[in-house]
Amino acid sequence: MAKNCNTPTPLNNDPYSLKDSLLRHLRYTIGKEFSDKNSRDIYQALTLAVRDRLLEKLLQTEARYQKANAKRLYYLSMEFLIGRSLGTNLINLGIFDACRTALSELGVDIEEVREQETDAALGNGGLGRLAACFLDSLATLDYPGFGYGIHYEYGLFRQEINNGYQKEKPDHWLSKAGPLQIERKDESCIIPLYGRIEHGVDLNGAYNPMWMDWRVLVGVPHDIPIAGYGGTTVNYLRLYAAKPSSDFDIQIFNAGDYFRAVEQKIASETVSKILYPSDTVVFGKELRLVQEYFLVACSLRDITRRYLKTHESFDAFPDCVNIQMNDTHPALTVAELMRILIDEESVDWDTAWNITQKTLAYTNHTLLAEALEKWPVSLFEHVLPRHLQIIFEINRRFLDGITELWPDDTDRLRRMSLIEEEPEKQVRMAHLAIAGSHSVNGVSALHTELVKTSLVPDFYARWPERFNNKTNGITPRRWLLKSNPLLSDLLTEVVGDAWITDLGKLRDLEPYADDPVCISQFRKIKQVNKERLIQTIYDTTHIKINPQSMFDIQAKRIHEYKRQLLNVMRIVHEYFRIVEDGVTPVVPKTCIFAGKAAPGYWAAKQIIKLIHNVGSVINKDRRVHDTLKVVFIPDYRVSLAEKMIPAAELSEQISTAGTEASGTGNMKFALNGALTIGTLDGANVEMQEEFGADNIYIFGLKTAELLEMKQSGAYRPLDNYHQDDNIRRVMDAFWDNRFCPHEPGLFRWIYHLLLEKGDPYFHIADFPSYCQTHERIGQEYQQISLWNQKSILNVARIGKFSSDRTIHEYARDIWNLRPVHP
Repeated sequence: MAKNCNTPTPLNNDPYSLKDSLLRHLRYTIGKEFSDKNSRDIYQALTLAVRDRLLEKLLQTEARYQKANAKRLYYLSMEFLIGRSLGTNLINLGIFDACRTALSELGVDIEEVREQETDAALGNGGLGRLAACFLDSLATLDYPGFGYGIHYEYGLFRQEINNGYQKEKPDHWLSKAGPLQIERKDESCIIPLYGRIEHGVDLNGAYNPMWMDWRVLVGVPHDIPIAGYGGTTVNYLRLYAAKPSSDFDIQIFNAGDYFRAVEQKIASETVSKILYPSDTVVFGKELRLVQEYFLVACSLRDITRRYLKTHESFDAFPDCVNIQMNDTHPALTVAELMRILIDEESVDWDTAWNITQKTLAYTNHTLLAEALEKWPVSLFEHVLPRHLQIIFEINRRFLDGITELWPDDTDRLRRMSLIEEEPEKQVRMAHLAIAGSHSVNGVSALHTELVKTSLVPDFYARWPERFNNKTNGITPRRWLLKSNPLLSDLLTEVVGDAWITDLGKLRDLEPYADDPVCISQFRKIKQVNKERLIQTIYDTTHIKINPQSMFDIQAKRIHEYKRQLLNVMRIVHEYFRIVEDGVTPVVPKTCIFAGKAAPGYWAAKQIIKLIHNVGSVINKDRRVHDTLKVVFIPDYRVSLAEKMIPAAELSEQISTAGTEASGTGNMKFALNGALTIGTLDGANVEMQEEFGADNIYIFGLKTAELLEMKQSGAYRPLDNYHQDDNIRRVMDAFWDNRFCPHEPGLFRWIYHLLLEKGDPYFHIADFPSYCQTHERIGQEYQQISLWNQKSILNVARIGKFSSDRTIHEYARDIWNLRPVHP
């Protein structure tokens, strides 16, 4: 066969070829001789060599999609917490061992090179990590699925601890990022903002509003290749950076106002400067709304541009495109797609609305009112006047339909309206997303049921067929194959490597759960991972840890509903049992925390301070010695999670029942052999069903019981305080400055909140059950064979919680998306 002269010679992946690629990039891209290189140079050159191979596969993948005329899925999310990419790319492309050999021949340690990479700070917590897992699964399963987000220059923040207090430092991750991204200036898009509406009529006398005098932003796309396992499919994550319409507004510049021109340039670039600016002030609130529109507008401009390359009308748009809105942040997609269809493409309203609903789908991620976004109408009118008009018209037609079904039910109209009238007129973004989508899904069975019965029951009554559950999942490539190579090797040795792309194959591990050899190997691997985390803890906190202690870990965003406070209360109780009651713990325990508090969330930041103060007292008390330690590891991020999760033996998933949508940390810990202590909340319910009640530690009141207590007013935490000596001793310690002798009164807010202000997250109610369950855990941890048998069964029965299963269900039930195999 004649060689295509327009295509370069395919790249080889043997050690010699990889070494040659690395050395070429070191000399011709970075401009250094090998003798002058440092570890950072090698990291940059290796990343470029890997990027060459990713791009080769990406172009082949795109050609395959085009040949198949494949329907495409676009996943819109404000967050993509992808962490570090080099190791994942080496594994998924199947070249990790070849790269290690190539580097070894150059006298370079691959782990030292990997440590040069910084985490991509493109997300905050579970929402962004879920999106990253989904991208991995889409590519691994050969689905034409692509992520769309914002190219943040700064992440949420870098967390430092000063005297126990969280201090937020800028996380300028982009300045240290490797050369993996591909900037595509030629595909930039123009985004209008602000301006005014000029009311007019068209040639037929129909109302024809004109959006005038808008300010322009330019969205510049940056693509990050996403390799599926096996390397045959490479999709991309497209992130948009905001730039001014030109480097300077030339009219302002020519008028002599140089400083105003610079000011406009800076203001434009602020849009993609930082993840989640504080919305506690007017400017921050406006910037967040602009960010969300910027994401939506850039994404839709790119999606429609690609579609119109091969189509002359939008009739087939829903057959070629599906857009998934990850939470309410991208809900403006509804209004923006309607605007494009009506204003730019002259599609009539009914047809445009039909196209919009068939194209869009919405995932709800929360039952908390604070996360269901609402935007003041006045702000909307200022920033997006045309979109507000469209939303008003959507709402008018929507409410007309509700009135036809439920005449004279004004309360229902008020509850369902897209506009909240009191105390301030606001646009309800969740309502907009539900009205404009053909599918609304929750992320665990319990959460979905609560969405239907508690959060938006009126919408469920109107469209029961739209509501469905898609329980979250995690990618085993990142959270086991990459994070825990020793355990991965053991599993492959015992059951084969099919589990990497079919996690259900780990069921074959069950017969080995009571095998002494398997248990011994499993224990040794856990101990090695514990020793690695011990070193990380010492390097970051200078606290020495007993390697024989049980590692009890709660690592997640700090929030009252996640109940880090309940964990601390239990630790204080165990401390008093040692120093006041003379009880020797049955097992030594290291209680490890990690997580960030939102900068404006006072209570969460105070909980971090409490953890440090309690830890300081306990860790210095010689009566405790090594039987109890408390540690807070700062700056929780993906790369730190990859060290913490494999070392965990007990996973704390203790949110108040009915508050956590799903959780994915619970799945990651279980995949790595940690046993779970948790409430029947989120995906814990389904984990209990999969693992068996004997292999998970469930405590606390159920959702229905808590709801009954709320509605009846029967919950009186002060009564519990007077009736339970353990509760009283712990709460009195917060009152009498036991843990804040140099800052009197610092923790009295906890006493007031839990005993006098109703304890909104039921810490006091669940405290006795939580402590009793921990006592049982201590007893069973001593029984080495029993504990490890349970751990192995957790790993064996985790298959349901793969993001591969979740993506298959989305593709089948919501997107009507088919894989395009090579």
